[in-house]
Amino acid sequence: MSGETAGNGAPRIGVYVCHCGSNIAGTVDVESVAKWAGATLPNVVVARDYKFMCSSLGQELVQEDIKKEGLDRVVVAACSPHLHEKTFRKACKAVGLNPYLFQMANVREHCSWAHEDKALATEKTKATVAGAVARVAHHRPLEPMPVPVDRTTLVVGGGIAGIQATLELADSGYPVILVEREPSIGGHMAQFDKTFPTLDCSACILTPKMSDVGQHENVTLMSYSEVEEVSGSIGSFTVKIRRKARYVKEDACTGCGVCIEKCPQSVIDTVYEAGLGYRKAIYRPFPQAVPKYPVIDVEACTYFKRGKCRACQIFCTPQAIDFGQKDEVVEVKVGNIILATGYDLFRAERIPQYGYGRLANVFTSLEFERLCNAAGPTGGKIVLRDGVTEPKSVAIVHCVGSRDRNHNQYCSAVCCMSALKFGHLVMEKTGAKVTSFYIDMRPLHKGYEEFYHRLLDEGMQFVRGRVAEVTDAARQPGEEGKLIVQCEDTLLGKQRRLPFDMVILMGGLTPKHDSKEVGLRFGLSCSQDGWFIERHPKLDPVATMTDGVFIAGTCQGPKDIPDSVAQGSAAAARVAGMITRGVEMIEPIVASISAEGCSGCRICNDMCPFNAIGFVEADGVSVVNPAMCKGCGTCVAACPAGVITGAHFDNGQIFAEIDGVLWDAPKEVRP
Repeated sequence: MSGETAGNGAPRIGVYVCHCGSNIAGTVDVESVAKWAGATLPNVVVARDYKFMCSSLGQELVQEDIKKEGLDRVVVAACSPHLHEKTFRKACKAVGLNPYLFQMANVREHCSWAHEDKALATEKTKATVAGAVARVAHHRPLEPMPVPVDRTTLVVGGGIAGIQATLELADSGYPVILVEREPSIGGHMAQFDKTFPTLDCSACILTPKMSDVGQHENVTLMSYSEVEEVSGSIGSFTVKIRRKARYVKEDACTGCGVCIEKCPQSVIDTVYEAGLGYRKAIYRPFPQAVPKYPVIDVEACTYFKRGKCRACQIFCTPQAIDFGQKDEVVEVKVGNIILATGYDLFRAERIPQYGYGRLANVFTSLEFERLCNAAGPTGGKIVLRDGVTEPKSVAIVHCVGSRDRNHNQYCSAVCCMSALKFGHLVMEKTGAKVTSFYIDMRPLHKGYEEFYHRLLDEGMQFVRGRVAEVTDAARQPGEEGKLIVQCEDTLLGKQRRLPFDMVILMGGLTPKHDSKEVGLRFGLSCSQDGWFIERHPKLDPVATMTDGVFIAGTCQGPKDIPDSVAQGSAAAARVAGMITRGVEMIEPIVASISAEGCSGCRICNDMCPFNAIGFVEADGVSVVNPAMCKGCGTCVAACPAGVITGAHFDNGQIFAEIDGVLWDAPKEVRP
């Protein structure tokens, strides 16, 4: 069936109203809506209700009617089109009906879930169905557009999620470009000592994967680099990457480390060592860094500040030091992009009552990770700020910046388990008494609950209640020289003041400081909190609203290492599927511009949120790139000449739907 109307010119429309169990039928009289549509609405030749329209039996019901009744239009009144519009389009296409001659009426979210009055919800459902029927009569057949897909993929972010996505694609035989803004890949996981709940060495897990990335024949690793510009669309993106000057020639450097050893200038390492240790002005972030090439910190280097020293250059046998090196902008072509840009740690000084930055022995969780690490500044010894004294009592404060109306209302997902891990490490290495101040314990995944009970058996103590203050102001005997944690113990129902030698603040996970700018660069939206927004939180958690751009790991939201790895693999699988097909079919619901009527004002160029409209200087007209257009309609509304049309959403279809919704309204309120 071609999808054109019947021989007399009138469309033959089938209407199907879903019960959705009790989601719709609990508030809407579904049977009466179906009977009313069949008896009242013009051009409706079949009207039925069914328990679950999205089921295979429900789809077969539609398909049988298309064949037997000669339907050339279909309306399904059910849930959100985000969930099942594709389902019913495929069902229509399977029996020869153009899938774009289908219309879905969202009567679950808009009617049954929005109202408690059954009569009101039923009448609103009738109006919604009437609008869909009036609209679908004006639908025209459309065909998806094929777009060839470049085999190369860009992965942005070299943490564990980005590493996993890179290796999955590279091991499948596809070329990958991995961009990391730091001198080495590894991300936050490279800073950790142990991983919960198995207490495996973090470096032992991560380092082999880092090495695989650095040596893989299908991976082009661009560390110490940042993406500056992205253009193009799914299958064919053009990306400009700035490779920052290392002042070290990578093709000459052997990674021997003599330059680092001979450099006389030391500075506090505020990144990898979280401010607890030192590094040289020329440095590798950590011994297992990939790539192995060092980088010169211009702000710390004596030569760049005063034009003297050059010790690193003098002692470099391969003559790899190049003080004249400049940033380089590289342009690459890729078919898909995976963003795995990670997270920042909540800045504990934003909660001054916890004393971080003011009280010496208040540590952040990242600082404590470096204290525990055998490769850290103290060689794995847990000591106070004096670098010598072992604590005899340690407090761990949960939810610092998380589940807090003044900061971030969401749970950061990893803090409870990290706190349990810290408690185990403190007791194992020092024998100190450990008390955890928590709101709720959330050991959510496999083996996590067992780890919690293990810590109970080991003697870790727990106080339920949010900490109000950490202070050094002694009020009672035994508090002198101690850090006092004051909180409300909600299980005992009283205020408590407990003295400790060390306090660890479990800072929450926050979006990267530049997540909104990065999102704009790649055509992504951010949530109110700043996390990248996925296409659908349940059914499509790795895709985004920009075709060809995927997200993985904690750039989407707080999650632990296993979830980040799983999401990296999922994003890679989606990309690999597209590369294997070679061609991706994209939605034909796009805008088009009539060249004859275009005045060349370029208003639409500036208004398009997806940068899908360009200007042809030779012809003086604007042109839409259909591969980038999302059919949002912004240009249609903005065009002063009215020469831009949105496919599947033209004026005739929109006004017909409005007229249908108001079909039974008094004439004075009709448009």
